Amino acid sequence: MTDRTHAVAVAGGTLHVGEWHPDADGAPWLLVHGVTASHRAWSWVAEAAPNLRLIAPDLRGRGRSADIDGPLGMAAHADDLAAVLDATGVERAVVVGHSMGAFVSAVLADRHPDRVERVVLVDGGLPLDLPPGMPPRDAVRHVLGPTAARLEMRFSDRGQYREFWREHPAFVGREDPLLDDYFDYDLVGEEPELRPATTFATVEADSLDQNTGADIARALDRMPRPTLLLAAARGLRGEVPPLYPDLAGLRSAFPQLTDARRVPDTDHYSIVMSHPGARAVVAATRGLLP
Repeated sequence: MTDRTHAVAVAGGTLHVGEWHPDADGAPWLLVHGVTASHRAWSWVAEAAPNLRLIAPDLRGRGRSADIDGPLGMAAHADDLAAVLDATGVERAVVVGHSMGAFVSAVLADRHPDRVERVVLVDGGLPLDLPPGMPPRDAVRHVLGPTAARLEMRFSDRGQYREFWREHPAFVGREDPLLDDYFDYDLVGEEPELRPATTFATVEADSLDQNTGADIARALDRMPRPTLLLAAARGLRGEVPPLYPDLAGLRSAFPQLTDARRVPDTDHYSIVMSHPGARAVVAATRGLLP
């Protein structure tokens, strides 16, 4: 659970924002979750950084921000994040984004560079290698796989949803109360018709913009703030190769990057949603600071 919540007015509705350690000193961190996640994905980072002020919204279309009307896409999310900083009285933040949140973070730094101290891209934010010639909509399902399919499923109770996730290779065998909290928070509706808060249409629209939109292309070309990539060792289903197999190639393709580093023994989820992964992300982010 967060220590404080905020309701932030944005175009089309109200963004739900969680905050941990609101009285901590130093530069606040703005945490930006992935394409089907919520602010609860950062619970492990919150435990790993008890002396940092951490602000994490549910992005529009997700979690308790699922009912916001209006535009999607990286620019819309980035402008929402600027509104979050305004509402929480933060002039400049260290921005840490995971998965799609990393793409949003890069665009935030480009559209609002005066609000961003540093950027940490966690297993996202840079172009992914997709099969040649694959239509963009097919690429969404190719990358996300069962993670996208579950958005159209219905669950009789919360236990069934937890069991669905426990069969996922990235979570099999894990018993963690923070995971249970994360899964419970994801569900909306009533039994026996519970469903994830995020819809596939939302994920598709954002994923298309993430992979083909002009805003992320401009942001990566300019990269106006110091930017670090932290890449997982395995992919979304615990597989090898990971999403970013060639870090040397990325350093060459994006010379503006401050650095690109591998986080050992992590997959796309556990790089933030586990205690070892979260500790590694916190340590690397602290190391980027002056």
